[in-house]
Amino acid sequence: MANIIKVRTERCKECGLCVVNCPKKAIEFEEKINQSGYRAVQVKNELCIACGVCYTMCPDGVYEI
Repeated sequence: MANIIKVRTERCKECGLCVVNCPKKAIEFEEKINQSGYRAVQVKNELCIACGVCYTMCPDGVYEI
């Protein structure tokens, strides 16, 4: 199955708005650090329903649906 959501990890600043607002708890922080020094987010595709909450909440344009 292809990824429903494209995540631009280089833009993530670890604010957590998408993590706490995801209704399916399909977003979590990665262990690795991105080039900006933050733990970027990753989407668990098996839980994601492409509702768009992450896209709406993210101030940094990390998500593309």
